[in-house]
Amino acid sequence: MSRGTFDAKAFYADLDAERKSRERTWKQVAREAGISASTLTRMAQEKRPDVDSLAALVSWSGLRADDYMVRTEGAPDAPDTITQVLGYFRADTNLSPEAAEAIEKVLRATYNVLAKGTLDDA
Repeated sequence: MSRGTFDAKAFYADLDAERKSRERTWKQVAREAGISASTLTRMAQEKRPDVDSLAALVSWSGLRADDYMVRTEGAPDAPDTITQVLGYFRADTNLSPEAAEAIEKVLRATYNVLAKGTLDDA
């Protein structure tokens, strides 16, 4: 089974560089990002943050979590096209979850037909 990992050490190093460039203390980073200071202490000890803390730190810093993914051989570099597009619909604040789901059903069905080339050339 293919499994990727998160390079917490590199993320923390880049987070520290961003912290320094903004002239912040770790306590200020924790407060501004909305996480506990103990999360940053654990990260300094090369522990991985929980997903909510990671999301908060990514949001605070502008770093991309995907840049710190270490993929094993054979793992895809990116999700397929349809998965990427659907992520935008799910994140769209103008759409309810039900609306995004409806769009997903239509889009997947259309994509599958067209990707297989079963639509007649009219």
